[in-house]
Amino acid sequence: MIETLSSWSNLLLYIAMAVYSIAFIAFSMDLAGRSARAAERTERQSAVGATAARRNALVGAAAGPAGASTYDAAAREREMAEPASYTTDDPASSVSLASTRTESGDAWRDTRATPSLRIAMWLTVAAFLVHLAATVLRGIAADRVPWSNMFEYSMTSTLLIVLVFLLARFWADVRFLGTFITGFTVITLGIATLGFYVDVVPLAPALQSVWLVIHVFVASLATGCLAIGAGLSVAQLLQTRRVARVRAGLPSRLKLLSALPDAVRLENLAYRINIVGFILWTFTLMAGAIWAERAWGRYWGWDTKEVWTFIIWVVYAGYIHARATRGWRGSPSAWLAIAGFATVMFNFGVVNVFFKGLHAYSGL
Repeated sequence: MIETLSSWSNLLLYIAMAVYSIAFIAFSMDLAGRSARAAERTERQSAVGATAARRNALVGAAAGPAGASTYDAAAREREMAEPASYTTDDPASSVSLASTRTESGDAWRDTRATPSLRIAMWLTVAAFLVHLAATVLRGIAADRVPWSNMFEYSMTSTLLIVLVFLLARFWADVRFLGTFITGFTVITLGIATLGFYVDVVPLAPALQSVWLVIHVFVASLATGCLAIGAGLSVAQLLQTRRVARVRAGLPSRLKLLSALPDAVRLENLAYRINIVGFILWTFTLMAGAIWAERAWGRYWGWDTKEVWTFIIWVVYAGYIHARATRGWRGSPSAWLAIAGFATVMFNFGVVNVFFKGLHAYSGL
């Protein structure tokens, strides 16, 4: 019975990975379509502006010196087509934001779902449900919560990352992150099935606690929030780079980013969801200490896993403090958020696998 349920769980997981992959393609097609429409709008705006400039030039020629009113189409395109820039009002003070109304921001404010976007979202929901069924069957086969080793934790954490993405849709339009979320999920599940898979086994004595349910579930939920925050920060950096190139009159090789919100909005979204992730990670740290006292008779023992959990907390605490009180804005803020998620991934993919200690429950 256990082997049958485990086999069905594996089969459903493979199906979920396949559906996530198709959703990834559909999300990519939607981004490509939005960027093409944004480019068309820019060309139309430039053409309208050029016509108005010629008319003004004729009026100017009749009323005064020739060339009194001129129009630089390239400058207008740089001005209208790109997101906000980051400026320093005072070199000795914090960095402030100078935001302008942008064509790229308007491109994503067009909330009408294209066929490819609707298909992508429905495929993501379908893949999530299949993924959920695979995880539940794994738990039933093991007769416990399905996150006691690296393979099971990969299943559960990616499930919650997708769940956070789907629920965040009711808070802000983050559908443009669909390519990142579905791609990240497929890669993580692929690595888990190829490198981390283990058969169903009983729980180790130290894991036979209600804190396994609380601690690991909240940690997985926090990881979901921080993953989305990292995706937003990466998009912010790429968008900022594209802005700089276009405003400098250089060709942009990142045309897909014209379909995304401007860098300021991306940063604000990342900051908000990282705060939620930080709160959940704080609870993870506290719950882990309580569990350690129940299991080993001490709250803190400088175990490798404990240290890295604390390092993650410190990095994100520094990120929130720097942005809220020191005025960090723009690229420094984004890089710090990405560094924070890098510590999360190091904790998951390196500490769990290669470091030995009281938390060596990878099952490998």
